[in-house]
Amino acid sequence: MNLIEATTTAPDSRVVLVVARFNNFISECLLSGAIDVLKRIGQVKDDNITVIWVPGAYELPLVVKLLAKTEKYDAVIALGAVIQGSTPHFGIIAGEASSGLANISMHSNIPVSFGVLTTKNIEQAINRAGVKRGNKGAEAALTALEMINILKVIRE
Repeated sequence: MNLIEATTTAPDSRVVLVVARFNNFISECLLSGAIDVLKRIGQVKDDNITVIWVPGAYELPLVVKLLAKTEKYDAVIALGAVIQGSTPHFGIIAGEASSGLANISMHSNIPVSFGVLTTKNIEQAINRAGVKRGNKGAEAALTALEMINILKVIRE
C-alpha cells in the first residue's frame, strides 16, 4: 500500500493571505491566527508571507484568482467573515465567495485555503475567530501548509 501524508512544516514556502476588510475586527483575529501558524508551526519566513486586504468577502475570488495565476506563491489563504443580517444579502455574499474560491481551487495548481466564516451572528464569529471554538484562520493556515507538502510529494 502506498500512503501519501505530509507534514505542516514548509519553511521555504511562499504564502499569500487575502483578507476581507469588512467585519475587520473578526478578520484581524483570523489573520493573527493564520500568521501565528505559518510562522510557529510551518516555520515560514517573514519575507515569504504576503498579506493583501480587500474590501469584503465578495472581492476575495477575483484577487485570489489573479494571485493563483502569477505562480509566485505556493498557497493562497482567503480570510474573512460574513455575518447574517436581516436581509438575503448574507446568502448571496457567502455563496458567491464560497463558490468563487472553490472554483479557483479546482482550476489552479496551488492550494486555496478557505478561512471565511459564515455565521448567524457576531457571537458565533467571535467564537470561531479564537475565543471558544479555535481560530478558523489558524485552521486555514494548517490546511494550506499540509496541502503545499502533499502537492510537493505528488509532483515529485
